[in-house]
Amino acid sequence: MESAEEESLLDSEEENSELSDGELQEAFSKGLLKPGMNVLVEKKKQFVFNVEGLKRCLGNLRKDLPWVERLDVTNPPAEDVLSRVEGKVPAGTNGELNAEDDFLREMFFYRQAQATVLEALPLLKMHNIATKRPDDYFAQMAKSDQQMQKIRQKLISKQLNMEKSEKAKKLREQRKFGKKVQIEVIQKRQKEKKAMMSAVKKYQKGMTDKLDFLEGDQKIAKDSSGASKKAPNKKGPSAKRKYKDQKFGFGGKKSGKKWNTKESYNDVSSFRGKVAHAKGEKGGRKGRGGKQNKRPGKTARRKMKGRA
Repeated sequence: MESAEEESLLDSEEENSELSDGELQEAFSKGLLKPGMNVLVEKKKQFVFNVEGLKRCLGNLRKDLPWVERLDVTNPPAEDVLSRVEGKVPAGTNGELNAEDDFLREMFFYRQAQATVLEALPLLKMHNIATKRPDDYFAQMAKSDQQMQKIRQKLISKQLNMEKSEKAKKLREQRKFGKKVQIEVIQKRQKEKKAMMSAVKKYQKGMTDKLDFLEGDQKIAKDSSGASKKAPNKKGPSAKRKYKDQKFGFGGKKSGKKWNTKESYNDVSSFRGKVAHAKGEKGGRKGRGGKQNKRPGKTARRKMKGRA
């Protein structure tokens, strides 16, 4: 019943508020409808300043609770010690603070927080409220253990990837260094081979009589280890060089060096008759009978060769 009555009331209100199409056409033909007449105009909201109601609401909100339940602290900012030491007037002392200056505004908040801490800490200690977290305090995690396990696994995989990349980088550097060392060794061997070939060619052409290049790596190893050190260079030529110089001279004109002189012709002290006439043990080869062996002739040698 109530729903039927409500529907009838709504229909009646619509009929009263809205005109039918026929009525609108009739009004338009009579000139009653003009442009701008059907503009909706909003009424200004009237505000009621109900002082008694506001006080009543404030009284309902206000409760006489102890400070421990409220923990409210209202105080001005702390004293600006730096400005006082420097002899400057602190900003905001006269109530004038430029809100557009970000630095001054943040410093004002910082000093006010300092003053709040200095005032609140004694009150908290007076009410036996701890202000420091105990050493064995464990806060409840905002995330679940499963989520933290996923994060831990992700961090471990990231660390492993970083270690792999570092290892690969070191391997690449070692390979580059190994290739460099290999190239240096090959170049050194080629250089030694070239030097050895040039020394062999010089020896073949008779330009030198030294055979040091035949020692090869043994000489290099001795030089590197320092086990076999070269003897210090002797001053003056060797005995062989002296003998050759005495025998062949020092260069220049050599003609007439071996000619006999009057003194050498008359000097017979070094003459040995037994050796000169093949007498004695050093005179020549002798057979079993003490006679000197004679070389067979050409025909006899040929026959002996044919028998063999």
